[in-house]
Amino acid sequence: MALHLSTTLTDKVSQEDGEEGRNYFWPLENLGTRQSEIRLCENAPVRRLPRGIVQAIDESRILGIRAGTRSEHRFTGVWPVVVERRVFVRSWTLKPGGWYGTFLEDPRGTIQIDGREIRVRAVRVRSERLRDAVEDAYAAKYNTPASRKYVRGFRAARRREATIEFVPR
Repeated sequence: MALHLSTTLTDKVSQEDGEEGRNYFWPLENLGTRQSEIRLCENAPVRRLPRGIVQAIDESRILGIRAGTRSEHRFTGVWPVVVERRVFVRSWTLKPGGWYGTFLEDPRGTIQIDGREIRVRAVRVRSERLRDAVEDAYAAKYNTPASRKYVRGFRAARRREATIEFVPR
């Protein structure tokens, strides 16, 4: 469960409005005396890649990524996995000048799938639950004898910490 700092009030939409239970967010600056209210919202909206893109990535064994917007990086092939309709990758080498190190300095980049280029932002994954799910997804997707060495290697602590999610920018 992700918690996001929110300076907004939330209201549930009534049944007459058509989408009962869906949360909408209003900025506090428009509410006069409540401007100083700050609280944690566990259901803040999160941007996701379009379903068609996620499905294409899920069906693909290689995803092209270009890290950073100010770098001279070319597209590099990485192994993507999809968990909860979210796209994740892990770095194998963790070199400072590699794609992972570049994303740490500049989280903006581009992914390439089915001849399309999609601008993304790389977000480090801190949730142990998600990291475990990513490991399971790697084991299920990359199950050939030649892949097993890398799937086992992705379980190493330093590589677990290098789990990245791609979200749209």
